[in-house]
Amino acid sequence: MLRIYSSFAHGAPGAGLLLMRAVSGGALLVCAGAALVRSPTLLPALLDVGAAGIGLLLVIGLWTPVAGVLATVVALWAAYMDSAHAGFHLLLATICAALALLGPGAFSVDARLFGWKRVEIGRGGNRPPFERE
Repeated sequence: MLRIYSSFAHGAPGAGLLLMRAVSGGALLVCAGAALVRSPTLLPALLDVGAAGIGLLLVIGLWTPVAGVLATVVALWAAYMDSAHAGFHLLLATICAALALLGPGAFSVDARLFGWKRVEIGRGGNRPPFERE
């Protein structure tokens, strides 16, 4: 994950990414929950459970690039299938694609797992730093 993002945005940009993740993931969770209530058949229910799982990944900020791409695909498919609400689904797809490209931000599980690490290198005893053996 560190190879994908040079840094995890802190401060206001990180809060903005957190807001984007919360709104897009929450929208996926709500839409999937409503669709689960409407469709009792197995295949659509499995797809809705998958969409809810992707939304949960976005909300907590875990595997954000993968979850963002998958959420974009799900939202584009929903826009294709539900032309009455295509504008909403296209907006959701755009936000999810932006999250996949921008990254999760500092307030995410990805930042805790894959963020910058501090490594302290000791001098190895009382030797001067450039002494040869």
